[in-house]
Amino acid sequence: MLLRKRLNQEALDLLRPTLPEFLATSDVAVWQRLTQASASGYLFQFADADRFLSQANDIATRYHPELLGEVALRRGTLEFLEGNTQGAQEAYRAALAIARKQKDPFLETASLGSLGLIATREEHYDESIDLNRAALNLSRSIGARGSEPIILGNTAWGLFELGDYDGSLNLFQQAQQSAEREANPGVELGWAVDVGALNFYLHDYSSAENELRQALELAKQLDQKSQIGASLDVLASVALKQGRIEAAESYDQQALAQFRAIGYDAGELSSELTEAQIAAGRPDGAAKAERVLNSVLRESNSEASTHWLAEARLAKVYADEGKSKDAERQFRQAIATVESARRSVQGEDLRLSFLANAIEFYDDYVDFLVAQHRTDDALELATQTRAQTLTEGLRLNRPVGLRASVDLERAAQREGVTILTYWLGESHSYLWAVSPNGKLHFFTLPPESEIDSIVKSYTGAVQGPRDPLSTGNEDGAHLFEMLVQPAIAFIPRGSRVVVIPDGSLFGLNFETLLVESPAPHYWIDDVTVVDASSPMFISAASRMNHSARGKALLIGDPVSPRADFPPLPNAASEITDVRRHFPPGDVTVITGKNATAQAYADSRPGQFSYIHFVAHGTSSVTAPLDSAVILSSQGDSFKLYGRDIVNLPLHGALVTISACHGVGTRNYSGEGLVGLSWAFLRAGASAVIAALWEVDDASTANLMDHFYDQLSKGVAPADALRNAKLILLHSESVYGKPFYWAPFQYYAGA
Repeated sequence: MLLRKRLNQEALDLLRPTLPEFLATSDVAVWQRLTQASASGYLFQFADADRFLSQANDIATRYHPELLGEVALRRGTLEFLEGNTQGAQEAYRAALAIARKQKDPFLETASLGSLGLIATREEHYDESIDLNRAALNLSRSIGARGSEPIILGNTAWGLFELGDYDGSLNLFQQAQQSAEREANPGVELGWAVDVGALNFYLHDYSSAENELRQALELAKQLDQKSQIGASLDVLASVALKQGRIEAAESYDQQALAQFRAIGYDAGELSSELTEAQIAAGRPDGAAKAERVLNSVLRESNSEASTHWLAEARLAKVYADEGKSKDAERQFRQAIATVESARRSVQGEDLRLSFLANAIEFYDDYVDFLVAQHRTDDALELATQTRAQTLTEGLRLNRPVGLRASVDLERAAQREGVTILTYWLGESHSYLWAVSPNGKLHFFTLPPESEIDSIVKSYTGAVQGPRDPLSTGNEDGAHLFEMLVQPAIAFIPRGSRVVVIPDGSLFGLNFETLLVESPAPHYWIDDVTVVDASSPMFISAASRMNHSARGKALLIGDPVSPRADFPPLPNAASEITDVRRHFPPGDVTVITGKNATAQAYADSRPGQFSYIHFVAHGTSSVTAPLDSAVILSSQGDSFKLYGRDIVNLPLHGALVTISACHGVGTRNYSGEGLVGLSWAFLRAGASAVIAALWEVDDASTANLMDHFYDQLSKGVAPADALRNAKLILLHSESVYGKPFYWAPFQYYAGA
C-alpha cells in the first residue's frame, strides 16, 4: 500500500527486518524482494533494486515459479527507469506470455499497459494507444480498478505525443480523478503534473500555474523528487511565457537540481531546453543558448520531439543573431525530424493531430522567412502544413518542382477565382491573396490571440437568436476589416473566393462577415465563398459546373434509435422535395427502418454523383472519426461512423450532410475541422456541403429545396448553395437570420 502511494522510503523501512526462517523460501519472501526492488527503483537506487530483484528471481525459480511473471514485470519497470527500453520491452513481453499461459488477467493487464508505455517511449504512438486500450478494457472486465488510472494516463501520453492536446487533457483528468477515487496519491500526483502541462500547451497559463503549484506541494509532501522536478520544469516554462524571466530561471535551476540528483536524463534535457530559452531571452545569452542546445542535440537517446524542439530553438537563436544560413539549416533539419517521426505513425486518425506538437517552430520559421522578405518561401512552408493527412490519403501530389506560389497563381488565373490563404501565428498572422489575374499579394495581420477572441465572440453572435446585421455587431465588421479588407481590391463583386483558412478561421463562415459600405450587408451578397483545406482542392472549387444529372442517393428520415435522437419532423418532406429535382430513374431513396449504416455501405456509394443525408449527426471532439450520421437501428448499431465512411470510396460525388455538426468540432493544426465532412472528402467526394452548428429542421428543408432547384437549372453547386442562402436571407422572414442560412458551407474536395 505504501508503494502504491509512492511512499517508497517508508515501504523500504517497513520491509528492512529479516523474515523468520520458516518464511525464507515462501511466496512472502518473493513479494518482499519485489516490493523492495520496486521502491528502490522509484528512488533511482538502481543497484539495490537489481540486487533485490535477483533475489526474488532466485527464490521464485526454485520454489514459486507461478510468481516469475511478477518478477519479469518488475524487471521491465526497472529497465525502463534505467532508460533501457529494449530490455524493458523484453521483460514485459515475457511477463505477458506467462500471464496468458497462467490465465492471469491481472498480470496480463499490467503487462499490456507496460508495453503500451514502451511503445510510447519508442514513438510507436498508434501501437501504444492500441495496447493501452486493450489493457483498459481487460482491467474493467475484471474489476481491476487500481490499474485504471495508470492505463488512462499512459494512453493520454500517447495522445499528447501525437499532438492531440484536447484528447490528452481529457484522459489525464480522468486518470487524475480515478487515482483520487482509489486513494492513490502517488499516481494522482503524476497525472496532476501532466494536467498542468497540458494546460500550458493549450495556452491556459493561469490554469497551468494553479494546477502545478498544487502538484508541487503534493510532490513535496510525498518527497517525490522526479515530480518536484517535473512541476518546477513546467512552472519555468509558464513563467517564461508570461515574461517573468527571473522566476523562470529560478524554477528551472531548481528543476535541474532535482533531476540531476536522481539521474533523470529525460527531465534534465527538458530543463536544459528551457534553460536555453531563458538564455536566448537575455541580451548577452545567445552563446549560452547555442551551447546548451548543441549539448541536447548530442544526446543520441533523446526522443524525436526533444530533438526537433532543440533544432528549432537553435534555429531561432541563429535567426535572432542574424545568422540566416545557420537558421535556415536548423529549421530544415527540424522539419526533417518531424516528418520522419510522422511517417512512423500508421493510423490515419492518429496522424491527424501530429502537427500540433510541432506547429510552434513552423510559426517561428514562417516569421523568419517573412523577416527575410521571402514571403513566397513562407507561403511554400504554410502550404506544406495544409491537410497533410487528407492529401496523403487521397494520394495527391503537387508536380515535382512546382512552387506553391506558382501553383496558386496558375490556379487563380485558370479558374478565375481569388484565393485567400491564411496563417495565424503567435506574434503575427499573415494573408496571401492571389487575384484572378494570377498576381500574388502579401499582408501582415494581427496575432492569433487577437483574431481568435473576435472570431469566438462573433461565431457566438451568429449562432444566437439575434441578427448581427440588424444589431450592428462590431465584431463582424471588425473581422471583415481585419481578414478581407486588405485584399478587397483584388476581389471583384460577384466573383468566387476560395478561402484556405487556419486555426479558428476553420470555424468561421466568411459569408457572414459584415461589409459597411455602400450600406451594411453580409459579404454573401457580394461573392460566392468556397472553403478549401488544401491548395490542391482549388480546381474542384470551381469545376463542378454540371447540373443535377447523374445518379443520386437520398438516405435518411430514419426510425428514431433513441430518445436523444428524436424524429425530424421535416425529414420526409425534405427527401420528397429533393427527389423531384432528379429524373425518377436516377434516384435511389432509402428511408425509414431501411435507412441503416449497412444500407449505405450496400448501396455501393461510389456509383452516385450526388449523395444526400437527412438525419441527425454527432461530432466527437476526442475522436473525430467517431463522428457519425444517426440512422435506423440494425441490431445494436445505428451510427454511420466517420472511420467507416473513409473506407467506402466515392468517385467525385457531391455529398450533402443535412444534419447537425456535419463539419465537426475538432480543429487540428493544418488539417482543419475534422468530422463527417472530412471523412467524405477523404473517401473521394468532389465536394461536401455540411453544417458548422446545429441546424433548424424546417429552414434546412427549405434551403435544400432551393439548392437542388438551382442545380437542376445548371447552376454550379457552390453558386447554387449561395443563391439558396440568399433566398432565405432576403425572405423578410425569421429565416433571414444567419442562424438559419449560414451553418451550411461548401467544402471543395479533390
